[in-house]
Amino acid sequence: MTRTWHIATVTDAARARIGTARLAAAYGVPAVERTRLTAALSVHLRQCLTKGGTWRLDLETAATPSGNGLLRAVVTPCDEPDPGGRPPWDMAVACGPCADAADPGPAEDDPQTLAEGLLGADEDTALVLEKLGEQELLVASHREELDQTNQGVLALHAELDAAGQAQRELFAAEREARTEAETARRRLTFLADASAVLTASLNHDEIVRRLEGLLVPEYARSVDVWLFGDGDGDEAEQDSPRPAAAVVAARSGRPQYAADHPGGLPGVDDQPPSALHPSVPVLCVPLGTRREPLGVLILSPAGARWDADDAVMLIELTRRAGVAIDNARRFEHNRDIAETLQRALLTDLPTTPGLHLAARYLPATHGLNIGGDWYDAFRQPDGSLITVIGDVTGHGLRAAVMMSQLRTALRAYAVDGGTPGQLLTRLHIFLHHLQPDLYATAVIARFHPDDPTLTWAAAGHPPPVLRTPDGQVHTLDAKPGAMLGIPLEQKILDHTVTLTPGSTLALYTDGLVERRAQGIDPGIQRLAAALGTFESADLDADLDGSADRLLSPLLRDSERDDDVCLLLCHLHSRAAELARTPVKLAF
Repeated sequence: MTRTWHIATVTDAARARIGTARLAAAYGVPAVERTRLTAALSVHLRQCLTKGGTWRLDLETAATPSGNGLLRAVVTPCDEPDPGGRPPWDMAVACGPCADAADPGPAEDDPQTLAEGLLGADEDTALVLEKLGEQELLVASHREELDQTNQGVLALHAELDAAGQAQRELFAAEREARTEAETARRRLTFLADASAVLTASLNHDEIVRRLEGLLVPEYARSVDVWLFGDGDGDEAEQDSPRPAAAVVAARSGRPQYAADHPGGLPGVDDQPPSALHPSVPVLCVPLGTRREPLGVLILSPAGARWDADDAVMLIELTRRAGVAIDNARRFEHNRDIAETLQRALLTDLPTTPGLHLAARYLPATHGLNIGGDWYDAFRQPDGSLITVIGDVTGHGLRAAVMMSQLRTALRAYAVDGGTPGQLLTRLHIFLHHLQPDLYATAVIARFHPDDPTLTWAAAGHPPPVLRTPDGQVHTLDAKPGAMLGIPLEQKILDHTVTLTPGSTLALYTDGLVERRAQGIDPGIQRLAAALGTFESADLDADLDGSADRLLSPLLRDSERDDDVCLLLCHLHSRAAELARTPVKLAF
């Protein structure tokens, strides 16, 4: 169906509008769509009338593939195309099936028809306004819901921000706690490692050098250790000016902090800045105890000032350093006494025609290991020469005193005669009753000028090594007795070997041959090999120099944590000729 209107006046436009509305209603176009169509058509027709001329409105219906209809309105100029060159006005709305619609026919040109059209338009407008009202209520409801949603979102955002801030604060607190824990762990680790470094040495000068190396540059810019002499702090020598705070620390026994600002350090007293360096803060910590002061540790900070926890750590480290220095001084004092006593007790070797003796004693350089090793050589009334070398278990003054008692006892027993085995047996009984908790090892060798036989006996000691004139070296490892002093009744046996001129007997202590990682047997083999490299002529000419040359390669890998004794007994190649030289014997 196609319906056409020609429009030249307002009346024609009103009649076309009314007809369009009636036709749209007849074809079942919904009121809202019908109102939209007629309103848009009225606006366009008014524009057309303003332009002038005659316009044509074509209203067409068509079926869609779904079975419904489509009502389409097209406005075009009748005389000529639109002066603006624009395409025709075109608008389509959906309607019911075209086959079911009743054609209302053309609108009659009378007032009643126009009035009905106007009232119908108002009804449509009222319906649209009602729809608009409903939509406004719906929009208002949605707007209220949206406002509530926005408020909820804002509240949620605020809660999320608060939660985020709280989480950030927790993360910051956790990082701070982790940093503090790591710093505390680092301080404790440093304190433990530094304590191990300081206590590893028994030389107080070395401890002072290590202390400076530990603290600079991380915890201090400079370190000055003021050690007192043998007297107390008030009588100590002062090689250079000291800060006044150091003197106060020495006298009071409390740490002092001297600076132009309060230190606020726990357990530390504040003092005015030092006159020596007013701009540099100084921390003075006493070394040792208040009852027994050793000195003062004077520190300047690595930065502007010290952290309180660092100051606590430094005070604790200074206390430990004081203990280490005190232990080192006590050790050095005891070592010096033991070494002096032991050297005083080591005998001068007797001179015997045809038999040369050379002895060497080297104290340990690490640890308090002085006092256990000893050697001796003396004559018996029958003209025999007794040589002995031994080692007392334990070290220090007690071992040195015990060594001197054994030496004296052996000389006393030897006056009555007796073989090496008998002398060792008597020493065993003597030591067991005198010092049940001390033990000793020893080797005794007896030379007789009229007998080429060497008699020897050993008690728990490394075996003697014998070099024959042909350069062969033999270890005299016949079954020895047990250690002297053990709670066991024993009779130590004698052993003999024939000596020829040019032979050399080496007696020694375990410090010469024993190594922790290898044991004692490889060391004895090295000693035998080294002794075998000497010529009889060299031993005849310079036995003392030979002893030095023998020790040098054997001690190259030694940690020197034990005493070393070596006694060389060399039967001269012209022993028989030299033995005829008269010698005045002294007993």
